[in-house]
Amino acid sequence: MGTNREVLNQGIKKLAFALPALFTGPAVIYNAFINKQNNWHYLVLAIGIAICLTGVYLMFRGIQLMVKSMFDYNDDE
Repeated sequence: MGTNREVLNQGIKKLAFALPALFTGPAVIYNAFINKQNNWHYLVLAIGIAICLTGVYLMFRGIQLMVKSMFDYNDDE
């Protein structure tokens, strides 16, 4: 029962894309709350929330792929 390296690499790539989103999203949300007098406040807030949710989804999917690569096995062997 070995590790499927291709699926593991996909999981690591998803985690690598999630990391910047997890730092950028809260910074954008903070910027939206600082600039409440601006007309673009709600749009920037929505973009920040979308970036955060994307980061969480990518992190979840990356961990799911990594676990799948380690514990799934073929019945053929």
